[in-house]
Amino acid sequence: MFDKEKVIALCNEMSINTLMSTLEIEFIDAGEDFLTAKMPVNPRVHQPMGLLHGGASVALAESVGSAASMLYVNPEKQEVRGIEISANHLRSKREGMIYGTARIVHKGRSIHLWEIKIVDEDDKLISLCKLSNMILPRR
Repeated sequence: MFDKEKVIALCNEMSINTLMSTLEIEFIDAGEDFLTAKMPVNPRVHQPMGLLHGGASVALAESVGSAASMLYVNPEKQEVRGIEISANHLRSKREGMIYGTARIVHKGRSIHLWEIKIVDEDDKLISLCKLSNMILPRR
């Protein structure tokens, strides 16, 4: 049975002392086919013009998409590796919060394909990303 609180707690625990904690990414919601994390937009993630850096959006997308693949694997026997990510940045943002939600597009034995929508507090689309993860045997 799916335990939402356990999934969220595990994702946040695994993020301690990683890029996710540096960028203040926090996992906040989960379901059997999605995972959501939030990230504050502040000078820490700005580019020189004072806007959200596209790379920070991609970091959020890859973080939530890779963690989401963990929902479908046995972590004692398998590992997840991001192998390709693409992003279309559609709207800029100077401050506030953004939310990345990963939803599975294809769940194969060795490849997972995710669509990650990044929206702001008003549910306006900021970026649309696509992430491919390879599922490998644990070494």
